[in-house]
Amino acid sequence: SFFVVLVFFANWKVTFKMVRMSVLADCLKTITNAEKRGKRQVLVRPSSKVVVKFLQQMQQHGYIGEFEIIDDHRAGKIVIELTGRLNKCGVISPRFDVTQDEIEKWIVNLLPSRQFGHIVLTTSMGIMTHEEARRKKTGGKILGFFY
Repeated sequence: SFFVVLVFFANWKVTFKMVRMSVLADCLKTITNAEKRGKRQVLVRPSSKVVVKFLQQMQQHGYIGEFEIIDDHRAGKIVIELTGRLNKCGVISPRFDVTQDEIEKWIVNLLPSRQFGHIVLTTSMGIMTHEEARRKKTGGKILGFFY
């Protein structure tokens, strides 16, 4: 989720600068790595509205514990308590359009079984899991998944 950009200066010295491609992808990868290492908490930066909403969905379903948003007058940071319940989380890029009827196809492709795991969609009614989208009979764009 990082992309290397070459910057040329007048004296032809080449320097590398990392450019963040997706804040959500970085966040979810950081959480997955910390969970694999058996950490109790993890610091994620930068913060964004989408990241916070995604984390709220994970928290509602018990995959992560409490999280605290730290305002550092920059991009912000989030400290997340890990419960050890999360096996994998990831982002789907590009954010494909998903109709109400296509949700089933994505469940089969992304989740290990129908019994557990969640796909997070961004809809006109807000960011929600696939189950809530089905109940509200709406589609949207796919953000990511966790199980």
